[in-house]
Amino acid sequence: MRRIAPLAAALSTTVALSACAGDETLRGFVPEGSVWRLTEIDGTAFAARATIRFPAPGKIAGDAPCNRYSGNQTAPYPWFRAERILSTKRACADLSAEQLFFTALGRVTLAEVQGDVLILSSPDGPVMVFTIQP
Repeated sequence: MRRIAPLAAALSTTVALSACAGDETLRGFVPEGSVWRLTEIDGTAFAARATIRFPAPGKIAGDAPCNRYSGNQTAPYPWFRAERILSTKRACADLSAEQLFFTALGRVTLAEVQGDVLILSSPDGPVMVFTIQP
């Protein structure tokens, strides 16, 4: 019994540490504090300014063309799912670009990080290409 107790304690500690080992969402696969600017949607240049960042595990935030937003993203990488997106309610001349941005963000399901490029996509939907801001 003496041998089992230390082994059980060691296994318990190992399981607890591996569960906390890292963020499995996209945030765990991009440079900490990085801000990504949207450059195109479906191969078309995105002229308005929109960004995404990953401020905490399971969280997204950024600037849409008119408003700031935040939300949840809890799918493990390479999956992506933006949920419970909240935004401010300012009006501006880029509201149509903002609607396009939020619609695409709500439909993407996959993420891929290639150096300073982040691609959010869906097999049947939009492809959003972001580049890291210096």
